[in-house]
Amino acid sequence: MATSSKIVLTPAVTAAFSFGEVTEASAKKSSELLQENHDHHHIFFNKSGFHNHIVHHLLTIYALGASPETIQDQYDRNASYQRAPELVDEKMVADLQDQATFNKYLKNERYYHDYLVFFQKEIDKKGYENVINEYVLQGDERADDMLVRMYGGFLHPIIHLGFGVEFQQPAIVAEALAQAAAHDNWLTPFFIESEKTAKASGQQSKSLVELIDCIRADHKLSAAAHWDDDNKIRDGILARAKDEMVKYASQWTVNPEELEEKTAEMYNAAVYFTGGAQHPPKRVKFDFYYMHCVNCALFFPTFLQQPWLSPANKARLLEWKGRLDLTMYASRHCPPPLLDDIIDYQPREAGTAGSSWEGIVHRVLAHPDDGHASKLVRAIAHGEQVCKPFEGRETLRIEGGMWLQLGNMAIDSVAGSEDGSSSWVRSAGFEQAWERVEDRPRAQL
Repeated sequence: MATSSKIVLTPAVTAAFSFGEVTEASAKKSSELLQENHDHHHIFFNKSGFHNHIVHHLLTIYALGASPETIQDQYDRNASYQRAPELVDEKMVADLQDQATFNKYLKNERYYHDYLVFFQKEIDKKGYENVINEYVLQGDERADDMLVRMYGGFLHPIIHLGFGVEFQQPAIVAEALAQAAAHDNWLTPFFIESEKTAKASGQQSKSLVELIDCIRADHKLSAAAHWDDDNKIRDGILARAKDEMVKYASQWTVNPEELEEKTAEMYNAAVYFTGGAQHPPKRVKFDFYYMHCVNCALFFPTFLQQPWLSPANKARLLEWKGRLDLTMYASRHCPPPLLDDIIDYQPREAGTAGSSWEGIVHRVLAHPDDGHASKLVRAIAHGEQVCKPFEGRETLRIEGGMWLQLGNMAIDSVAGSEDGSSSWVRSAGFEQAWERVEDRPRAQL
């Protein structure tokens, strides 16, 4: 049985999206390695805040039908550079019950392990569902602060939370909460002001794709991020055009009665601006930052299915995701999404089984990276299912055969990039991002 400190996977718990056969042997191997990671590795593999992706990677390939041998191989590749967590201070863990102490040690990776043990104890007493509601979604000052941190670090904490909820693993939920506690909260003014502006307006929501077009046409906002900004959201968008960003973000709202359609809209828009951010004649590449918007979208249908989340909180989680996606889009210099590059794409394995979903999954399971590619493939494949009931609506620009095209683009774009350095472009709207990317083969021009 899975607990706040013990990871136990079982094929009986169905993933939001799975492919092929998920076996008992793979569940056992994944549980063993995830437990090792939980017990012996920090959530950041260095003190600069680079994330440990082992949980994301193993759970993704487990859901995609990886064998125990593949799971072990991928774990070994990424366990080699992890670091041990700091020693736990039991007195501090007890003191975190005090609000002032809880606040004092936030945003410091040194105390990740202390927050982890604290949240494990809280989950033991209350259950992970109640702990999420209390510490993230209650609506008080502490919960709102933690909710902001959940969306920090390019969405890593809420992605981690999504895996914990999807696979019903309290220990991974505890990791996600502690990870959020170790992140910054500089997004607070953006989220809170957007929320207040939306409530004061009372206007009908615009669609995300409509707002993407508006943001790209707004010169001040689309040019607010500079190539040399250390953090293009914080130092670019929010430093130079926060009012404009809040104006557009606040125009996307979600009513509890339309959660499924709005979830599909968010999912589709993220795939649209991520997959469409191409730069012909350069080879197809996905933007590293945009990619996280797609990978995170996968979990929102799972959040909708949780009876312990109120409709109001489901709507709030979704609103914040859509608003941050708009900000992420603006922060990479607003590349126009090129649908023709998706529709006309010629897969490397065209005409063979390698270009089918089965072939794509087979290829990505063996891809030697930290899990970003397999997460992207699974998210695109799941997005096709989520969006299909709503195809034909103006709010969705990705439909039909584009999903399989995007799956091929994703695996083709990382193939041969064993070290990961050339797998992605970073900040796709800037010319500088594409300088070292080769041109496409003549047949694709």
